[in-house]
Amino acid sequence: MNTHVSFSRVEQEILPKYRDNINHAKSTEDVKKFFVYAAQELVGKALEGRVSLEYEDFRLDFELQKPFHVSERLLENQNFLEVWETSDLPHIVARLAETAHNHYLRLDTKHPDRTESKMFPSPGRVDQRHGGH
Repeated sequence: MNTHVSFSRVEQEILPKYRDNINHAKSTEDVKKFFVYAAQELVGKALEGRVSLEYEDFRLDFELQKPFHVSERLLENQNFLEVWETSDLPHIVARLAETAHNHYLRLDTKHPDRTESKMFPSPGRVDQRHGGH
């Protein structure tokens, strides 16, 4: 008989800070970063330090069927996989990703220049603003 563990209490702990971060994100890159931080915090608390987490372990990927990606490194870790497969963690991370995706789309359509300037900084822009050549 499989038991299903719920981490909704942990979700409720991290949501206020996550929502605040997402709402104050200035670019789509910020949204991606805040999603990773929230996913790391959620999984870290859920697994109580039994797995070391790296920034690359979670990322948004809106082209996948799920809007997020979990690294192979984590999926090969028995401690992680056991909890991931017997709990609501995938659903909670999916909700975090959905929130990020909604804000990502809003920023991408309203302020595409902010995203571009963060991803591709141009020294010329700085020079033009300050009157340099």
